[in-house]
Amino acid sequence: MIGAAIIGLGWWGRTIARALADSELIRPVLGIDPSPTARAGLAGIETAAEFERALENPRVQAVILCTPHWLHGEQILAAARAGRHVFCEKPLCTTTEELGHALAAINGAGLVLGIGHERRFEPAVRTLITEARAGHFGTLLGIEAHFNQDKFLALPADNWRLSATAAPVGPLSATGIHLVDLSIALLGQPEKVWARVSTRATSFANGDTLSITLGFAGGATSTIHAILATPFAGRLAVFGSAGWRAISDRTHPEAPSGWDVTTTLRGGVPETIFAPPYPAVRANLEAFAAAILGHAAYPVTQAEMRANVATFAAITRSAASGALETV
Repeated sequence: MIGAAIIGLGWWGRTIARALADSELIRPVLGIDPSPTARAGLAGIETAAEFERALENPRVQAVILCTPHWLHGEQILAAARAGRHVFCEKPLCTTTEELGHALAAINGAGLVLGIGHERRFEPAVRTLITEARAGHFGTLLGIEAHFNQDKFLALPADNWRLSATAAPVGPLSATGIHLVDLSIALLGQPEKVWARVSTRATSFANGDTLSITLGFAGGATSTIHAILATPFAGRLAVFGSAGWRAISDRTHPEAPSGWDVTTTLRGGVPETIFAPPYPAVRANLEAFAAAILGHAAYPVTQAEMRANVATFAAITRSAASGALETV
């Protein structure tokens, strides 16, 4: 059993605490947040205000960072110096330089780094990636994906998630980065990026509507939409020379109720199956724990993490410049 400290006890930190409440691989033993109100909201687990308390506690073998993303780089370095494994919520880092320092510290200390891309662990997505890599759909031609939600409408206007300086392309760090990760898992690192962010239906300073086009070597393209002003809708569709598959979420991944999966192969007819609910958030964290215990390698590679951060940075540049940017 891996003892973990959850750093940041907001919405997602509490979601993770609930997901791991009865895990047999990794269990929260400490919660860290400077806010007394946030600490009071985590029942049954010891809490403290200072990050350093987690690094001093002998019961803590790993930290789970649910903090604002501009803090991730320094927190990963501090955890690595203290010999703690790190699971970091997305986005992992905001620049490749920052990530380079973080990976050097993690690898130099022989530690495991996990990333909060739980969509990778949904069974339908895992099967899609496996089959696509095996050529089941022929040559992959393109991806269409969206991840839209309206949860941020309930946030106060001064929340960091809505800040044009702290989170300059809001829909990217909120939801779009998950779809960037899935595009990388299927097509590799993008070469070129074009992005457009706008505020159309809210007062969000960092945008409520984001469109991204990712261009890959060989000509494949991924188009992504991330919107923060519409009721939840999530879909991933992959198109190949021999067929296509679309995975549609029934509910937000915070509380999944299953997926509708439609596949059409050349010469056949569309077939739709239901994929039942699955705790992907917990599965990701347990894969992280399994890697710490030496049971299996963590399935999101560091090369993919590098590609994700490089693409995040390029999207941010493109959203600001309006120009095509090189990854």
